[in-house]
Amino acid sequence: MFKILEAEQLSANVYKQVILAPRVAKSCEPGQFIIVRVDETGERIPLTICDYDREAGTVTIVFQPIGVSTYKLVALKAGDEIADFVGPLGHPSELVTGDFEEVKKKKVVFIAGGVGTAPVYPQAKWLHEHGIECDIIVGARTKDLLILEDEMSKVGNLHLCTDDGSYGFKGVGTAMLEKLVEEGKHFDLCVAIGPMIMMKFACLTTKKLGIPTIVSMNPIMVDGTGMCGACRIMVGDEVKFACVDGPEFDGHKIDFDQAMKRAAMYKTEEGRRLLKYQEGATHHGGCGNCGGDK
Repeated sequence: MFKILEAEQLSANVYKQVILAPRVAKSCEPGQFIIVRVDETGERIPLTICDYDREAGTVTIVFQPIGVSTYKLVALKAGDEIADFVGPLGHPSELVTGDFEEVKKKKVVFIAGGVGTAPVYPQAKWLHEHGIECDIIVGARTKDLLILEDEMSKVGNLHLCTDDGSYGFKGVGTAMLEKLVEEGKHFDLCVAIGPMIMMKFACLTTKKLGIPTIVSMNPIMVDGTGMCGACRIMVGDEVKFACVDGPEFDGHKIDFDQAMKRAAMYKTEEGRRLLKYQEGATHHGGCGNCGGDK
């Protein structure tokens, strides 16, 4: 069992938890993820690592409840325990594993959307701790949905964007990137993490601007170990699995349309199970139209 040391609501539908997991904290690096199982009957939930403290033995996760298991996770408070907390999984960011002298020369810009802000933070923090400056663009629909502003402002040049103009720059993250380039900023690498559609348009923009781009394909994970095949994606002409080959890939080679179709395949089942969890059975379950859930 793994104890929850802190539990906090960051925005309308985004939550943060700090988990006591010394062995995971000792080994994890920016870019990796963990798998949580709330209880013995719960499903496996892949979640990105937002932060870690090796001395304290803690790992911080930030997530948005979507299905039954994440809603169960939200219900837990500080002092409660979860059954499993497995990791680190996936490959660390290339910024961490690459040649340090080469990484130092790069002008890096991050584009974070929604909960994608969480996996951006440890990468930007790592650069900051190693004396490397970076720019960070964080976008949300409105001010109330922005998260980790204070933390981000301490590790890079932060540019906040809201679709409705309620805070910071009015517009999406890609528009902010184009503005920075127009103002004379040069970037050697972009790391874009967020909803699939956001990453797709970020890559279209960076391709036009000639900026190599890395994306994280966490949004399509289900099992997290390569067994289920749900995270299969096309990277150029190669088939890859986001959980074991990634989660980070060259964004200009990703077939986002195919990836979004694959992700949508699981939403109907997820929604049906969530409705059952929240409202219970709505009929006898014997009509054959709903799979017989009771």
